[in-house]
Amino acid sequence: MTTAAAERWALSVAFAAFGMATGTFASRLPWIAGRLHLSSGKLGVVVLMSSLGALVVMPLAARFVHRYGPAAATRVLIVAMGVALALPPLAPNVATLAAVMLLSGAVYGTLDNAINAQAVEAERRLGKSIMSGLHGMWSLGVLAGALIGSLAADQHVDPRLQFAAVGAAILACGVAATAWFVGGPPSGAAAEIAVPRFVWPHGTILLIGLVGFAAIFVEYAASDWAAVFMHWVLHASQAKAALATGTFALAMAGGRLCGDVIVRRVGASLSVRACGALGTAGCLLVAMAPDAVTALAGFLLIGLGVSVVVPLVFASAGHFGPSPAIGVAGAATVSYGAGLAAPSAMGGIADLASLRVAFAAAALLAVGIVAGAGVLGRHARAEQPRAADLEQPAPVRRRSA
Repeated sequence: MTTAAAERWALSVAFAAFGMATGTFASRLPWIAGRLHLSSGKLGVVVLMSSLGALVVMPLAARFVHRYGPAAATRVLIVAMGVALALPPLAPNVATLAAVMLLSGAVYGTLDNAINAQAVEAERRLGKSIMSGLHGMWSLGVLAGALIGSLAADQHVDPRLQFAAVGAAILACGVAATAWFVGGPPSGAAAEIAVPRFVWPHGTILLIGLVGFAAIFVEYAASDWAAVFMHWVLHASQAKAALATGTFALAMAGGRLCGDVIVRRVGASLSVRACGALGTAGCLLVAMAPDAVTALAGFLLIGLGVSVVVPLVFASAGHFGPSPAIGVAGAATVSYGAGLAAPSAMGGIADLASLRVAFAAAALLAVGIVAGAGVLGRHARAEQPRAADLEQPAPVRRRSA
């Protein structure tokens, strides 16, 4: 096996470990909420703190990742993630839990930058698209973490023990995987790239990030509201309602795992445009669904529709930016804003009108994916990285070769 191929498999393991942490926490969230007697409002604030921590740190992450190199940064951050996973079930009160979630979100957000920057560099070495499949491994990791959590809950395993054990396994597997990563701190011309302290995207990177925002909005709309739509609007049983979430998640994971083959054949722009069309059709099908079967078909189309968009957003931004860390940080800062906007927007529209109207509104965001797809192919035509696409505050220190 070549070094590049070994790195690809190592990245797959690291992405799966990342996803497993997310799935583990989500699967035992009801236990954490019950232990601290959290209302739905307090629980919503606690979960929001994680997204807030990630969004705050993402514009700051590029300098750290670029300075030490994405391989070393990923190794350190996977260790931090394994440790952070053990903390939520230990929190004695809601204030401590909120602080832990803010810290965890910061770790996850920085790791998101580092591991995607490493994936961009691996794509360059391999000379072909691998980002969609790597994000598919993340999705499988989420499913694995959720299944382990479900089994642990069924067997009455204390989450404090479960989270510590899973965190230790993630730490061990992640560190072992990063040993196969290629690359180190920047040298030569790469070391002379000016890295802003705070990355705020402009130009093409901003446009790429807006495509990611639209995709993540639609993704959150489906993942958070699928079961609720089935139960409240179509009066399906809770068991059948849960199928909607599972259908969406499996379709998204399957689309990502198969996406690289399609991207290599037709290119990033056409792949994203087709996915945006599927997502639009899925949202409209859900909005007009007369029964549960039709709605399930709609959620399947949404899962396929958003599957490759975010991976290709990170890949395009990483290839186009002055360095992978800067490009990924810029696009992620905009894209993950949808994680804050989607829950409140969908809920607000549902309160003012209905969930059907809310999914029709999500279809407009999916149309935005179709409209903006062309920008994701620009990195292939960019001969030189364009630092002007990102704010460069002065003075900026440069590292010597």
